[in-house]
Amino acid sequence: MAGGGGGGGSGASPLGHAPPMWYHRDLSRAAAEELLARAGRDGSFLVRDSESVNGAYALCVLFQKHVHTYRILPDDEGFLAVQTSQGVQPKRFKTLPELVSLYLQPSQGLVTTLLYPVEREETAVSDDRDYSDGEDEKPPLPPRSSSTSTPPGPDTPTDSTPAANGLSTISHEYLKGSYALDLEAVKQGASSLPHLNKTLVASCKRLNGEVDKVLSGLEILSKVFDQQSAFMVSKMIQQVQSVNQGGDQELENLVTKLAILKDLLSSIEKKALKALQDMSLTSPCSPPPLHSMRHSKSIPVQAFEVKLDVYLAELTKIGKSQKYTLSVDVEGGRLVVMKKVKDNQEDWITYTHDKIRQLIKSQRVQNKLGIVFEKEKDKSQRKDFIFASAKKREAFCQLLQLMKNKHSNQDEPDMISIFIGTWNMGSVPAPKNVASWVLCRGLGKTLDEMTVTIPHDLYVFGSQENSVCDREWVESLRALLKEQTELDYKPIAVQTLWNIKLAVLVKPEHENRISHVGMSSVKTGIANTLGNKGAVGVSFMFNGTSFGFVNCHLTSGNEKIARRNQNYLDILRLLSLGDKQLSSFDISLRFTHLFWLGDLNYRLDMDIQEILNYINRKEFDPLLKVDQLNLEREKNKVFLRFAEEEISFPPTYRYERGSRDTYVWQKQKATGMRTNVPSWCDRILWKSYPETHIVCNSYGCTDDVVTSDHSPVFATFEVGVTSQFVSKKGLPKSSEQAYIEFESIEAIVKTASRTKFFIEFYSTCLEEFKKSYENDSQSSDNVNFLRVGWSNKQLTTLKPLLSEIEYLQDQHLLLTVKSLDGYESYGECVLALKSMIGSTAQQFHTYLSHRGEETGNIRGSMRVRVPSERMGTRERLYEWISVDKDETSGPKGKSAVVCRSGHEYVKPSVIRKPLGELGKVSEEGERNSKEETAARPKQDGSDSDPSISKNSYNNPAYYILEGVPNQSAAAVSPELLPSPTSVNPQAAKPPPPSAGARSKPPGAASGPPHPRRQVRAISEESSSEDDGGACVVGAQGGGVGSTLNRPPPDFPPPPLPKGALEMVPEAPFTKPRSLYPDLAEVRIPAAGSAAHGDAFRRGGVGAGALDDQSCSVLQMAKTLSDSEFPGQPPRAPSAPPPLRGQPMGLGLDACRTFPPRNPITESIAEDMPEEALWGSSSSSLSVGESSVGEWLQRLGLERYEQGLLHNGWDDLEFLSDITEEDLEEAGVHDPAHKRILLESLRQQQQQK
Repeated sequence: MAGGGGGGGSGASPLGHAPPMWYHRDLSRAAAEELLARAGRDGSFLVRDSESVNGAYALCVLFQKHVHTYRILPDDEGFLAVQTSQGVQPKRFKTLPELVSLYLQPSQGLVTTLLYPVEREETAVSDDRDYSDGEDEKPPLPPRSSSTSTPPGPDTPTDSTPAANGLSTISHEYLKGSYALDLEAVKQGASSLPHLNKTLVASCKRLNGEVDKVLSGLEILSKVFDQQSAFMVSKMIQQVQSVNQGGDQELENLVTKLAILKDLLSSIEKKALKALQDMSLTSPCSPPPLHSMRHSKSIPVQAFEVKLDVYLAELTKIGKSQKYTLSVDVEGGRLVVMKKVKDNQEDWITYTHDKIRQLIKSQRVQNKLGIVFEKEKDKSQRKDFIFASAKKREAFCQLLQLMKNKHSNQDEPDMISIFIGTWNMGSVPAPKNVASWVLCRGLGKTLDEMTVTIPHDLYVFGSQENSVCDREWVESLRALLKEQTELDYKPIAVQTLWNIKLAVLVKPEHENRISHVGMSSVKTGIANTLGNKGAVGVSFMFNGTSFGFVNCHLTSGNEKIARRNQNYLDILRLLSLGDKQLSSFDISLRFTHLFWLGDLNYRLDMDIQEILNYINRKEFDPLLKVDQLNLEREKNKVFLRFAEEEISFPPTYRYERGSRDTYVWQKQKATGMRTNVPSWCDRILWKSYPETHIVCNSYGCTDDVVTSDHSPVFATFEVGVTSQFVSKKGLPKSSEQAYIEFESIEAIVKTASRTKFFIEFYSTCLEEFKKSYENDSQSSDNVNFLRVGWSNKQLTTLKPLLSEIEYLQDQHLLLTVKSLDGYESYGECVLALKSMIGSTAQQFHTYLSHRGEETGNIRGSMRVRVPSERMGTRERLYEWISVDKDETSGPKGKSAVVCRSGHEYVKPSVIRKPLGELGKVSEEGERNSKEETAARPKQDGSDSDPSISKNSYNNPAYYILEGVPNQSAAAVSPELLPSPTSVNPQAAKPPPPSAGARSKPPGAASGPPHPRRQVRAISEESSSEDDGGACVVGAQGGGVGSTLNRPPPDFPPPPLPKGALEMVPEAPFTKPRSLYPDLAEVRIPAAGSAAHGDAFRRGGVGAGALDDQSCSVLQMAKTLSDSEFPGQPPRAPSAPPPLRGQPMGLGLDACRTFPPRNPITESIAEDMPEEALWGSSSSSLSVGESSVGEWLQRLGLERYEQGLLHNGWDDLEFLSDITEEDLEEAGVHDPAHKRILLESLRQQQQQK
């Protein structure tokens, strides 16, 4: 933190005796611009710390509604000066007040005279004592060692300042000044030269860091090729790197490092050659892995009872459904498929692991799985099976993946499993048995019993209020894991801040795959100086994949939401983890995968009695809608684009100690009676780069650990990893070099500045970061936003270190948009190279963020050219499982390729889309394969016309700045907003374009209006996303993978759920309307009506009330843009509009980006063949009863629909075979209901 930086000369503070009121310390650039915008007068100014240079300041001045920023830099003597143009002599000052006083006078070279200081808001020191949850009046004393880190490691972050720029300038300074002082000291008999020594130390700081990096790399090589001396080498390196003293010892330390470096460099090649020769002599194949002698528990053969899933056409041939048993032998690498035939005889087929080509999960039927087997002569066969439950299906897939991995011929893993746990221990030692925590047993989404004992590759334990000393805590965790897995897990790192601890342990076989371990902590307690609240973090590389873990304990108290939000932002900005070259990026963009866990302390905003009633009924959805963390995330105030698995367990706080039956919600304090409502304080969230693989397999809490008032929370993840790539063809020749080429980039940044900008590009595949030239186009339709563009002439071509496609498809490119005046970042983003590989340019479109806030949008066109000689690749283990690729009716609803995280990111599909289509942002578009794309319905021919789509880039409604008056409101036609009294079909039609906007292109309105254009259903749990602006629910919570996945723009909309909102206009379906009885009598409620009681608790106000909602600028823009410009081609009307959730109305809920927390049960009618849907004249089933759901609705038993579908009873013909036992398994326990169902089926059979 720059703090009050800028070392003043002679020890004087650069701020004078007291900080002036116009000095705002570490205020962000965006916040400074908002303060000046509110001030509104030319000459308004403030000073803040620079975001780009430690110890420097930024003078921000408002003139003609634009903010101008001047850097104030300290020189070698500590004097301050405003940065000037080349050749202009700067004016130097000892303190900031002296400097500012000069520029208060006219004609001093600034754009305007400094006239009106914008003073900081003095806030009373917030007392962080937790009166509400029983903490002591005084914060607890820290443990003896307030911050520990084990092991120290070469990459432990230090607080060293950036090095000086080489020896030349410092040498001149020494010869001009300090040289005389050393000469005088020698004359008086001194035997050392302290000033020269100081000069040399300062000059060599950069060299020190570079030597450390090289030594770390050589240390890894020595571990691989020279294990006998590797321990001594590591010890020597750690000894010299742990010394942090000045003067002679520091120089001597550097000389020692250089000597070690010389020895290692001269010997490593000989040692590597000898090691490889030994390997080739002992065995022609690769050496056995180091872990071959360490055996974990062998996994027994597991059997799954399933039913063969057949389509309607096949039922007549087969007759009744067939029951199978699938037996998985992980150790033997076999899958046995056994079916029962007549007279209790059995028929079975055995498939070895290499004959199982693919697993295909159904996204609509959660317990359905397709298996593709390899037959003779390169032929394959697919069989679909229905498992007893979704959990059984996931267990089967996990075992098969484990079997594939175990018998793979790859030396390095493609995928690892990670356990993450968080627990506020309540300052009481853990009980002897906490096995349920590490085995993920308890409440919520838990693992199947068949897989709970399979060891994970990484275990991450976060704890708060943990009074146990570090060594004892880690040993107890190791003993627990040894007892459950029979493996000796190795601690990678333990980081502690007072009683907040984070411990990471790894399987012994992976120990040598871990490198670049870093640790850090941030205090957010009283005045940000006490460690009773704060965060600890650990980061490392697993082969070629970077991981970050943050464990935090935020401010407590029901009402302290803003303080918790600030805690999060402080941690995000100040936690020093990861690659130091990425200091321009906050930690949410520094890692391939970042996991954030801890006691976040967000509470529920609801009356205590209501909360208890909902918990007793196990109805968590109403509570999750008033969860403070969910509400703050929806407003984009915290955890921007993070993901969290659906919560299906009760609140984990505040229980009566010794029991899990009672919540203790009142406590008598000196200040009065305090209420502590039950809440989900303990959470686990994550954020991953686009086009990476991550799936959350469990998320729950224990129900048998009762020593604390919090329950331990667990989550497990399946994560794709990359290996340290070694090119088989060596370094590329010039003719075989891959290139990353940009055709153009355009960005909209949220700023009142009008400076020029450039882009910096960072990636592990680049030798060093690269810069673009300054932007060559710039415009603004609103004072608070700026559109900047770079043509290909301004953008540099990047050359990756390696040119193999297998290497490049795992790489990512980090971009930061920086200003020329202050070199400060205005927004950062990450792009995946995988979708950009090809001979033609691909488009990208994603959001920009800075310091945890969304600051704009960026799009462009680029390609990654890979030479044909380097095109060979292979399938990753996690690509072996796909989702919904060839189900009967094509891909519908949510594509369940589950490798996305919270990034809103688009790549073009195989059918290339013009740049104008980029307004349709979809997170789900990242990794859809060619087969999926080909299976989608084709777009209308007009889709190729870029002029048809009017997106947020040229829509004045895009420019909405949170927290300041909307100066462009007049430019937005009132017709953009929905009429509050519309109750007829005409009101639902798209309004005409506003006067200030472009008119709709000719021909765009041809054809009947699509239902998605007619009605906009705005849901509290939906975001106004992709084409047409219809708010499709963002994710299928109970499904596989990330809850932030959304369907691609060209997917057909999902069917109407039961109980959806009514609307008047008749959708122009070509099929009989009776199929969708919910559309029969429709009306549009008033836009402002409170159809749901909690709409106002969540801030769901009308469109005009923008004050404290801080909704996403981009989402609001898309909402308004899509409403105004409906010129995009309609899709095939394959389903009714996706009317989920709330009544129509362009309130701020339209911009909410937080995913829904309910699983979306999609109509099984979509899965059925056409003839089954529409029936025939001879069928006894009416058209309105063509699905299981409609049949149940007629009987008044629709509550059983989900259970029947999940057990595979997904069409009425198939139901004729159902028994009482099957109904029991599907959740029908009432004998009367069983009789009704069976009698109805019997009558239908008789009518046939």
